[in-house]
Amino acid sequence: MTSPKKLLRAWNIRAKKQFGQHFLTEPSTAKMIVSRANISPQDIILEIGAGLGALTVPLARVAQKVYAVEKDRHICDLLKTELLVNNISNVTIIPKNILQVDYQPIAEKYDRQIVAIGNLPYNISSQILVQLIQSRKFVSRAILMFQKELAQRIMAQPGTKDYGRLTVMLRYCADIEAITTIHASVFFPAPKVDSEILEITFKPELNHPAHDEAMLFKVIKAAFGNRRKTLRNALTASGLNIDACTALRALNMAGIEPSRRAETLSVSEFILLQINLTQIIGNQLQSS
Repeated sequence: MTSPKKLLRAWNIRAKKQFGQHFLTEPSTAKMIVSRANISPQDIILEIGAGLGALTVPLARVAQKVYAVEKDRHICDLLKTELLVNNISNVTIIPKNILQVDYQPIAEKYDRQIVAIGNLPYNISSQILVQLIQSRKFVSRAILMFQKELAQRIMAQPGTKDYGRLTVMLRYCADIEAITTIHASVFFPAPKVDSEILEITFKPELNHPAHDEAMLFKVIKAAFGNRRKTLRNALTASGLNIDACTALRALNMAGIEPSRRAETLSVSEFILLQINLTQIIGNQLQSS
């Protein structure tokens, strides 16, 4: 593995801060990540932010196929060369923003769910997670590297200040496990904080599925959109277009004290709240 600093200098490329580019410098770290991710020869990989190929190459040597998504087209040219130098032929580079990538055609081509893996840029980590949740029919699991602060939020328990919208959405449909910590010193340029790798395994069947998942996610967003407010006030002030009486009635039907705040609710309580809100709104529409 050539030093990222030397590679970038040779190609007259600079790491772009707006893309959140931090390139892995240690081959042993890359191999450790691939090993702990338990990649098999049958796996179809979607790599988010392939960069200079530090993970792409060891992934390709184990998996059946790797789709390497890289937004920076200058980096894509460099990556192609690195793959040729390493005699890698089972990688397809997708020169796009990951948020523009459709998971469905890839999964359907191989008639199986894919595995997502990557070092997520902090500024779009939340959007990528929402995309994965919405596309989980085509994704079995995701092994993702986050800044430690965000990883702690994702792993947070109800009642803590870190517990938030993403935590609830993920816990609704996935099991989350911390794999390892990656120190900032193994990246170039070095980020200000260490990173944490999490494995997110999407549940093939939900124990308590929401009748209206889109509505559930809207309720979660509304509740945390004004997290300092009580649930009654947060729901009323949200984009759900419901009045205080409707919010109060739904909370009472769900057995949730209206003075509680969003961070105190479990996933099952959010589901119950959504079911009752949907029922009340539906009855209102029928009677109007």
